[in-house]
Amino acid sequence: MAAVSPVTATTAASLTLPQLTSSSSSPFTLNFKTDTLSSRCVRCGVRSLENQSGHRSLDFLSSGDPISLINPNSSSSPISMAASASESGAKCSKRVCLFHSDETRDLAERIVSQSDCIELRSINWKKFDDGFPNLFIQNAQGIRGQHVAFLASFSSPAVIFEQLSVIYALPKLFVSSFTLVLPFFPTGTSERMEDEGDVATAFTLARILSNIPTSRGGPTSLVTFDIHALQERFYFGDTILPCFESGIPLLKNRLQALPDSDNISIAFPDDGAWKRFHKQLQHYPTIVCNKVRMGDKRIVRIKEGDAEGRHVVIVDDLVQSGGTLIECQKVLAAHGAAKISAYVTHGIFPKSSWKRFKLDTKGDPAEGLSYFWITDSCGLTVKEVMNKPPFEVLSLAGTIASALQV
Repeated sequence: MAAVSPVTATTAASLTLPQLTSSSSSPFTLNFKTDTLSSRCVRCGVRSLENQSGHRSLDFLSSGDPISLINPNSSSSPISMAASASESGAKCSKRVCLFHSDETRDLAERIVSQSDCIELRSINWKKFDDGFPNLFIQNAQGIRGQHVAFLASFSSPAVIFEQLSVIYALPKLFVSSFTLVLPFFPTGTSERMEDEGDVATAFTLARILSNIPTSRGGPTSLVTFDIHALQERFYFGDTILPCFESGIPLLKNRLQALPDSDNISIAFPDDGAWKRFHKQLQHYPTIVCNKVRMGDKRIVRIKEGDAEGRHVVIVDDLVQSGGTLIECQKVLAAHGAAKISAYVTHGIFPKSSWKRFKLDTKGDPAEGLSYFWITDSCGLTVKEVMNKPPFEVLSLAGTIASALQV
């Protein structure tokens, strides 16, 4: 058994790996403690000491809270990564070649670090002089007969066409199966018509993805997270197999690691958020807000639930300008919330609107948040908010790695 010195974790449950040698292949025990949590013992096994992103990887042989693995020799910023023996230690059901867009490179590397069954592949993303894409899939013949996946980011209309070109090309390279991973379905908020002439672009994008060519193994599989409206799953045709995942399990793990985990209440800013998430969070006391129109203004009020003395976590699928979340924060503080935090799966934040959210440093929840959790579904946002409290990033990498083995 490898000898390992005790290490100390931060209050965010981050763990600095001890010095290990290439011969450290036997299971070992890490003992660690925090200022707010009791001493914990986790039994681990070494899977690999280095990967392409410079992070050490561990297999957790006993269950525990998610831990942020930080390589002391790496300059990259920590992102909370949930580790479990079932994900990283299980035998590969299939080996997957993972391609990615420029924006999703960091997430792709985190996915690969979660599984020995996934291999990172690359594409040359260039443009001709006229601005149209000049694309090249490296070692295209080498993926014949392989399971192939593409990690996409449709962060703006400017990058959708070039990625669709690759998405339509990969299944036709005689691959065994093709999976499209689109963590954020960007047109989800345009899912209905309110006036004659409105265009429901969510339906348009779903139709485009439904016409991806079939591979040798059959229709394309689509992995996406917390799509905005539940009915949007019916927008996809029979020639694509959507797999609807959620970031809520990551939030639940993080809440369990908080020192005041027994004082958490969940607030939904509107009825839509309640319909979307309340079953996954039913073990927590619930507060439901709604918007009431008074003249030309829309005011947020508490419809049901009690915030008095509670650490209230506002939960929604996405945030853009943040106006609704801020109004919800103010009304919860006015009703006696002791702390207020927020979670959204997709932090879009156009025009750097994330700057509107401040850290609560004075015990005044009306002026700041204790935490603002987002996932890494929107890579451009992650780069902007990294290491800027109250923001914390919960990575989808482990969930995506597991989905690619289905």
